[in-house]
Amino acid sequence: MRINGLVLAATHSGAGKTTLSMGIMGALARSMRVQAFKVGPDYIDPSFHTFITGRHCRNLDSWLLEEELLRHLYRKNAAGADICIVEGVMGLYDGAGTLKDRGSTAHIAKLLGAPVVLVIDGRGMAASAAAVVLGYREYDRSVDIKGVIFNNISGEKHYRLLKKAVERDTGVKALGYLPLNERLRLPSRHLGLVPSGEIEGLAEKLEGLAEMVAETVDLPGLLQVAAGHRLPDEGSSPQLPGAVPARLGVAYDSAFNFYYRDSLELLEELGAELIYFSPLKETGLPPGIEGLLMGGGFPEVFAAELEANTMLKKDIREAAAGGMPVYGECGGLMYLSESIASSDGRPYEMVGAFPGKVRMTGRLQRFGYVEVELEAANLLGSRGQRVRAHEFHHSVLEGGEENDFSFRVHKTSDGKRAASWRCGIKRDNLLASYPHLHFYGNVSMAASLLHKCREYRERRND
Repeated sequence: MRINGLVLAATHSGAGKTTLSMGIMGALARSMRVQAFKVGPDYIDPSFHTFITGRHCRNLDSWLLEEELLRHLYRKNAAGADICIVEGVMGLYDGAGTLKDRGSTAHIAKLLGAPVVLVIDGRGMAASAAAVVLGYREYDRSVDIKGVIFNNISGEKHYRLLKKAVERDTGVKALGYLPLNERLRLPSRHLGLVPSGEIEGLAEKLEGLAEMVAETVDLPGLLQVAAGHRLPDEGSSPQLPGAVPARLGVAYDSAFNFYYRDSLELLEELGAELIYFSPLKETGLPPGIEGLLMGGGFPEVFAAELEANTMLKKDIREAAAGGMPVYGECGGLMYLSESIASSDGRPYEMVGAFPGKVRMTGRLQRFGYVEVELEAANLLGSRGQRVRAHEFHHSVLEGGEENDFSFRVHKTSDGKRAASWRCGIKRDNLLASYPHLHFYGNVSMAASLLHKCREYRERRND
């Protein structure tokens, strides 16, 4: 199968691949159907890609998901698009530890058979840019580096110097540049960019970026690079269990929006009817729901508004106490706890569905890929089941010593276990934990959640 697509990678984090990815998507989306993908366990960049293209961005992560499944999801989501743009993560070869073929952009590019365009921060460079390109190409010749784009350079004259050196000494085509421009910078916070829904005047900012890209990046050259790469293997779709109809409430607003789109669609394929609601705005749970999904996000940023919505908190607390299946993940865990203390120490009262208080910290507490082992049965499955996951948070849960923990979380380094800790608060039919799961990483866990919803419905109807 042939797909028009390319991977935008970078030499390192901060080189400008996200800015260029958004600008290129915006420029192409004026006349084409663009399908965006993001390498790695990212929720924020995909929100921008979705805003720009009008199509849901999809995550491609070769740690969380098996190779065959990745190729299947890429092929499936490319349907109907004129071009696929895959934004990489960190540097081209950065992945799980120092394993360049697990979780890295390079690994994804090879799995998809897709050409790579390398983004380089060109500040202060001339002929050295050729050495950089040569090094990245020679490190793994099975990665098909077809072009390079420069960021943060002084202008056209500087670009001509870089282009001459790279094309002469490496044979890799230079495909344009972006000049150093602070106006292009989007606001950030502790987990990366501020999400798209929180930025005032975002459409105008992105339109300005697309205009600049159209002027200084060789878009016809990019389309030529992307023309018809062959997927090495179309991949196989997973065997899904029988459908389990269930009405599942999904918290979704500025405070809670960290969801993998493919995970949500998998739940629907398994029989779920997803009912979206806003914990910031709505004063009660959606009527008739049989389970509750509280994803990650930024509840600490909206803690005052969440605290003030006492009626919804009471609804959730009573639903959990009454046996409704409730799954809270990272930000969802924080909201379901007794309180969230901001960086200045002020506590904001939350749902109180289990004992324990969350405190925001000045530094990252957990970061990276993990493996979750179920030490006890819970909403997601039975004892002994495993799933790969990701953690990334600036908070800790304190107190709540009486909580039962059903997860053993293992941290690995270069394929070897480096540390482990307990998580996964289990209280009646509630499960709250910090790790982010991708339901395609263990389809049976998504099915288990829906079975628990059906059991709750049957008990309620007795």
